[in-house]
Amino acid sequence: MLHLQGAQTLQMLEKSLRKSLPESLKVYGTVFHMNQGNPFKLKALVDKWPDFNTVVTRPEEQEMTDDLDHYINTYQVYFKDLENCLDCLSSPEVINWKQHLQIQSSQSSLNDVLQRLAASKHFKTEQTRCILYLSLETAKKLVPSLLDAKTLSSTCGTPKAINQEVFRLSSLHVSHASLVNKLWHFGGNERSQRFIERCIKAFPSTCLLGPEGTPVSWNLMDQTGEMRMATTVPEYWGHGLISHVLHYQIQTVENLGFPSYGHTQKSNTVMQNISHILQLVRLPCDWNQWSCVPL
Repeated sequence: MLHLQGAQTLQMLEKSLRKSLPESLKVYGTVFHMNQGNPFKLKALVDKWPDFNTVVTRPEEQEMTDDLDHYINTYQVYFKDLENCLDCLSSPEVINWKQHLQIQSSQSSLNDVLQRLAASKHFKTEQTRCILYLSLETAKKLVPSLLDAKTLSSTCGTPKAINQEVFRLSSLHVSHASLVNKLWHFGGNERSQRFIERCIKAFPSTCLLGPEGTPVSWNLMDQTGEMRMATTVPEYWGHGLISHVLHYQIQTVENLGFPSYGHTQKSNTVMQNISHILQLVRLPCDWNQWSCVPL
């Protein structure tokens, strides 16, 4: 595959991926932030240029030195043709199938490709499928065709008031990474903590500080520009804090001109209700992640 380099070329890729939203969202978000300084040192690969069929974003090789660090060894994939995608992902120059890794895509049909590759590349894979959301303003800007006239005329929903004398709006500090890691569904280990620290340093985050001055609810962004790890510590469940965190995080991201999107588990009805209150737009495609482990 071709390694796209240079600001002008990557901006052309971003514009092209925008035309394929929402199916290209995970790759679009990644390339967007590559064009905003590329803090995770990612690269974009295409099968051909400019009329590509498959795009893969991934870290530079020197970033992927730990074969067991699937947080860093993460790839985002968008494709227009399954067979072409299969050929591209088969190449060891594109994906190092000897490592523990993750593959993310807004296209559930990528599972067909990965199941076929699993036998020939000798790895096992587990798929996670979640609901994918755009903020209302981001949807208006990027994919207004998803919205009806009533939605287009709406303003972003606001959460119920909280006691601002008890809870103070702030942002995460790298020293808070261990707390985030402890409660993150995909975390709880040293590698995930390093990943969280890097996300906190690289991207905007939002949190609410409790009476003790420590975070009690928070949200941050990952290397694809997605809002991730939204959590409230158990002692403060039921206070409506996470809706405030998400509301302010969306405002922060959009004020910077970034697209605002995120996902939630299909079983998480609480977050789905919050998404409805905040008028997030549910997309017709899923958030997908495949965890791949060599046999």
